[in-house]
Amino acid sequence: MTVPPVRIGVIGTGAIGGFYGLMLARAGFDVHFLLRSEYAAVAEHGLRLNSQVHGALSLAPVQAYHDVAELPPCDWLLVGAKTTGNAELAPLIARAAAPGAKVLLLQNGLAVEEGLRPLLPDSLHLLGGLCYICVHRAAPGVIEHQALGAVHLGYHSGPAADAAAGQALAEEGAALFRAAGLDSLAMPALEHARWQKLVWNIPYNGLSVLLDSGTRALMANADSRALIAAIMDEVMAGAAACGHELPAGYPAAMLSATERMPDYLPSMYHDFAQRRPLELQAIYDAPLAAAAAAGAAMPRIEALQRALRFIDARNQAR
Repeated sequence: MTVPPVRIGVIGTGAIGGFYGLMLARAGFDVHFLLRSEYAAVAEHGLRLNSQVHGALSLAPVQAYHDVAELPPCDWLLVGAKTTGNAELAPLIARAAAPGAKVLLLQNGLAVEEGLRPLLPDSLHLLGGLCYICVHRAAPGVIEHQALGAVHLGYHSGPAADAAAGQALAEEGAALFRAAGLDSLAMPALEHARWQKLVWNIPYNGLSVLLDSGTRALMANADSRALIAAIMDEVMAGAAACGHELPAGYPAAMLSATERMPDYLPSMYHDFAQRRPLELQAIYDAPLAAAAAAGAAMPRIEALQRALRFIDARNQAR
């Protein structure tokens, strides 16, 4: 396969960064991985993907780096780390970026680009990526992929001359993922798409922690299923108040899609189980603030947020 001469850097080689980086590298792209705690394991054994979609795949050797100073300048930087560490990642991104590089945040939540943009050089393009995937890290360098895998891109800000130029860069990024055999679309309205993804992320992430359950148990119980549907309706109302009218049947479609998925523990559950800080700012605080500023109340989501704050504070204090 002939692929464009583009160098791709992955910052945060966990489940998300590892999955997409491995798939791009196997497609022939020049992919470089920046790692912290898992550097030794990946440098020695490579990356392994156990996928129910693509089968058992591996990448070895891996172009792995522990020090960003050794990472060659990259044309695209995929940020797969959690939003809770974005401020610390900004200097690494700036150091790893080639002139005019495209920085793609493969992260959940709302306003994540707005938080990182002031910390980056104006010369870098910033895009958001929404990953529709069931994946988690099983061990250092080992990724378990249960279902899905699409990633949709939207341009946020940077030196693009106009909206058409920004959309062209999003199309360029989507083409990279499609070349790796993954579904990918360039979206004209990033914030709209982020609100749409929150319809799933807000109920399932938080309730998996609060109720200590995966998606199958949450969907099988009438009470938890009704609560999920009610929370989804609040997200829809909050999005509409902020000027993002989502398709009327979207919550029902998400409920049906989740019923067809294999049992899945969302990323927030894994963060809680491993005593990592929960991504409350991006997934709960920012949407609640945006909706409140637009005059919309989301009481169920606020109750969930407050319960998660308590759980997170206690978990971090242990």
